[in-house]
Amino acid sequence: MASKRTPNARKSAEASSSNADTAREKAPAPVHVRQASAGKSAAEPELATAGKSTRKSTKRATKKSTAAGSSAPGAGKSVAPGKRSRATTPSARASAVGTKGDVGKKRPLPRSVTPPLPSDELASGSEGKSRSGKLPDRQGDTLRTAGGKRATPKVRAKAEKQAREFLQERTEEGHLKAGRTPPSQRPPLRAPVRALVDTDLRLPPVTEDEKLLQQPGPRTDFTRTDPWRVLRITGEFIEGFDILASVEKGVSIFGSARTGPEDPSYQAAQETARLLGEEGFSIITGAGPGIMEAANKGARMAGAPSIGCNIELPFEQGANPYVDTLINFRYFMVRKTMFIKYSVGFIIFPGGFGTLDELFEALTLIQTGKIYRFPVILFGRHYWAGLVRWLQTRLVVERKISPGDLDLMLLTDDPREAAAAVLEAYHEQTAAAASEDVEESGSERVLR
Repeated sequence: MASKRTPNARKSAEASSSNADTAREKAPAPVHVRQASAGKSAAEPELATAGKSTRKSTKRATKKSTAAGSSAPGAGKSVAPGKRSRATTPSARASAVGTKGDVGKKRPLPRSVTPPLPSDELASGSEGKSRSGKLPDRQGDTLRTAGGKRATPKVRAKAEKQAREFLQERTEEGHLKAGRTPPSQRPPLRAPVRALVDTDLRLPPVTEDEKLLQQPGPRTDFTRTDPWRVLRITGEFIEGFDILASVEKGVSIFGSARTGPEDPSYQAAQETARLLGEEGFSIITGAGPGIMEAANKGARMAGAPSIGCNIELPFEQGANPYVDTLINFRYFMVRKTMFIKYSVGFIIFPGGFGTLDELFEALTLIQTGKIYRFPVILFGRHYWAGLVRWLQTRLVVERKISPGDLDLMLLTDDPREAAAAVLEAYHEQTAAAASEDVEESGSERVLR
């Protein structure tokens, strides 16, 4: 027979149970919860092994709770085969949930980890439900932006507006740092003049020429239709090809428009362009301030062709004063084609989304076999270290890219190394083109 428990024994058992609860509460939380609650990003090796660390922490917490709970009331009772023991305390039940059955599974982060929403975001949270019903309701899910805000249309529209404003701000800052007045702050040269047409003098059209030249009634603006845009895009291609047809050795240099002349990156870009210009290369940029201005300035110092491919923006960007040949584009795709077609390689200095766009555009074309022997040089090891580390620990580890894709990029801090890499690639391209010409001529002789 089991002996009756005395009041002192019951008090001792209750104290042991409370100590066990305290030990479980003090047990280390899983890795992903500690990282999220601390608000800091973990290092890449920890990210790669986050699942293993979580399972180990969970097993350690389970062992501690089992050892500490052995002194709780009812711990000495045996459990019949095929039956599961019940946790006797609320903390023990909470510890039992999500330990044994969920080991190795991905558990959602607790709600306390998610940052609180501002009142203006809560007011605009309703976005409607999915028509098919297969997608979750946007009002109740946890979709977030990279900045941690709720991904609502209002938040995205505000971010787009701020991005445009900041683009104009940093572009103007590049002009100001160079000692120039931004185009948006200059007074207009003259006011636009509208021509008045007396519609009473127009006669009904008779011939096709009259229909073409004198269309009566309300005229539709056909210049805003897609067929006309196709002609305009074609015209931009023709203009770009016509102006840049004489460029045989070109290098495109990209970077932030916000960089001032005192910045080391500005000086490095200027020196790199000067060295390449002395080797007979044409320097091609986006024609703006900052790194682009530095590259065009270096080309002029070397007496090399200084080319600027400007793009139409919501505000007037203005070309830097060191551009000798300026081409204005309306469409990014035409401008991108000119950068790739007339360049031996790309040199990427520290910059923003536009710089990253040109970087990954070139890498994609190399990866898909559209261009080859095309060096992509990342200038500034410290600036690009985080991106390269992320590519290594995420894209390569998860097999989104192959390990060899990382070798498509070159890292340097030396203008001479960058110029030497471009020169070497140019010699490889010319040698490969010469060998291809010899093979083609030989095959033509065989066919004849």
